[in-house]
Amino acid sequence: MIPTSITPFLVVRNGGAAIEFYTSALGALELFRFTGPDGKLVAKLGIEGAMFWLSDEEPEFDSCSPETVGGTPVRIILTVSDPDTLFARALEAGAIQLSPVTTAHAWKIGKLKDPFGHVWEIGHPLPGNP
Repeated sequence: MIPTSITPFLVVRNGGAAIEFYTSALGALELFRFTGPDGKLVAKLGIEGAMFWLSDEEPEFDSCSPETVGGTPVRIILTVSDPDTLFARALEAGAIQLSPVTTAHAWKIGKLKDPFGHVWEIGHPLPGNP
């Protein structure tokens, strides 16, 4: 039996640049990449075992990036043991800080927007938080 799961699938305007950002800024590993004859790519990445997919836009299939639609209704929570270091690395790589890493609502967490328009919350729950 296949276990139930939810995996983020990010749509971007420039898949190659996105892979470079996520590998350098978030320490992601590129696990799979397919580039079609039209040059558009689909890739699977992992950050310390947490997987996500990304692809270039395909407006003909209503698959558009936050840049194209003018924002995103989705926030991605990346739970890591050292949010300060990863957050700072993402900022150095070109992310924009929306909220600094701080303690709020029983979490140590900060919020940023990556260069492709996706919003990430990087942090971890504090002891005693379910």
